[in-house]
Amino acid sequence: MEIRPTTVRYIKLGKRGRWADEALARGELHFGYGNASHAMAQEGNAEKIKQHLIDLGRSPQAAARDAREVADFYELGSDCLWITFARDHLWWTFADPEVMWIKDERTKAAERSRRSIGGWRNTDVHGVPLRMDALSTKLTKVGAYRRTICAVAAQDYLLRRINGVEEPIAAKSTAARAAIIEVLTEALGNLHWKDFETLIDLIFARSGWHRISALGGSQKTTDLEIEQATTGEQAAVQVKSVATQKTLDEYVQRIDETARFDRFFFVCHSPKGDLVAPEDRSDVRVWTGKDLAATVLRVGLLDWVLEKSV
Repeated sequence: MEIRPTTVRYIKLGKRGRWADEALARGELHFGYGNASHAMAQEGNAEKIKQHLIDLGRSPQAAARDAREVADFYELGSDCLWITFARDHLWWTFADPEVMWIKDERTKAAERSRRSIGGWRNTDVHGVPLRMDALSTKLTKVGAYRRTICAVAAQDYLLRRINGVEEPIAAKSTAARAAIIEVLTEALGNLHWKDFETLIDLIFARSGWHRISALGGSQKTTDLEIEQATTGEQAAVQVKSVATQKTLDEYVQRIDETARFDRFFFVCHSPKGDLVAPEDRSDVRVWTGKDLAATVLRVGLLDWVLEKSV
């Protein structure tokens, strides 16, 4: 399903969103503005509404803006996409054209409303949540609009997000990142074993872990013992250039026998087959291949690896 509205409008559901919960629950658009009567708004005469508001003391500019918002709410059809922000998400819907005057109904929050078509949604067409913290400010800034209804400048971006279309720059960056990960994975396999141990030490240091043992050497069970300063957790790290599942299982058993560590990291750049941690062991973490390369990239050690691998 792809949505293709002819018009897009943002609507603030009450001052500071005070009508949002009710509007979302009932599947409605709520609009106040009691200075323009329901009958006057239904006439569709924006100039008449504007003059009426000027007579009430509004400035010509403010009256024109108010009249436009009233006209939008009454005249935009079912092909208009309405959006709002509430509960840290973007919500969207289409609405039935009929405007209902509901000022005298105490269960309602605003003077008038329109029924949504299919209710409000806070996910894209594929069901992915539209969280505000994952949206560009060029769209979310419309939520700071001080009045009630306005056009949306970032309409193209909005429609791509609702339709689940990947942003062009995101597609390029995804392809570029995948290429870098491929190069890193190959480069890791070319590292000397001592450089590989140093790399793992650097990764943990940049991740907030502090080494509390010598690095490598003749230690039988671990290559590295580290501590997380903020939590006091201690972890054992075993670094292997090549390893099998049997190797991993043996080291897990050895670490368990020490009864000293809160976590165990097994790191291998060239595993023979898949290496899988025990299903019931969240304290055992295995880093291999592309997962390891992605970690290197995240902590900013790309250049270091490339320099050491050539």
